[in-house]
Amino acid sequence: MREIVLDTETTGFDPESGDRIIEIGCVEVFNHVPTGKTYWQYINGERDVPEEAVAVHGITTEFLKDKPVFSEIVGDFLDFCGDSALVIHNAEFDIKFLNWELKQLGFPQFRLKDAIDTLKIARKKFPGSPANLDALCRRFGIDNTSREFHGALLDAQLLAEVYLELNGGRQHGLGIDVSDESASKNANDTVKVERPFREPRKYVLNPDEAAAHDQLIETLGDDAIWNKIG
Repeated sequence: MREIVLDTETTGFDPESGDRIIEIGCVEVFNHVPTGKTYWQYINGERDVPEEAVAVHGITTEFLKDKPVFSEIVGDFLDFCGDSALVIHNAEFDIKFLNWELKQLGFPQFRLKDAIDTLKIARKKFPGSPANLDALCRRFGIDNTSREFHGALLDAQLLAEVYLELNGGRQHGLGIDVSDESASKNANDTVKVERPFREPRKYVLNPDEAAAHDQLIETLGDDAIWNKIG
């Protein structure tokens, strides 16, 4: 099961008001485990990056001047994603920005209902607890000390680890994680269990126990199975 863990950095909160995507980071996961394949791209949003946004992700207008615009990277981005489901923390935000860009270029848009929102999963799994990425990293013991600023690829990599933990970790099934070769070998092996020999024990009722049993049978009436044996 191939999925793409995705994160974006933007100039603000609303593409309809002129804000733009300026960084995309993607991590490929297979059966919830990162494969090592990534997609990472800075994007010239063709507008200034506000200081309050720079304070969050550290990406400046000057830094983005020589970076490609979205129309130049959209093909590679969509090729990397393919038809795999997107895994996003607060999916509504990122999908809104991606779809605005795709719409301007005439590309099919992502469907929000097809995205896997780890924020919703975390809130359902841990109601009342903080569910931001930093809090989830702390909960699962994931090292995020290099996260001085928000960064699309770094955040996507951290989210991929969080997503794995939200699904039960590397060994989230009840079976033992073994290779196909060893599993096949073990399946054909005959397992011998050594059990110590024990002499049969004799169970004999003493008179008091026998009398108590007869008294109990009398209370059960004529339909008692003991009265039908003999």
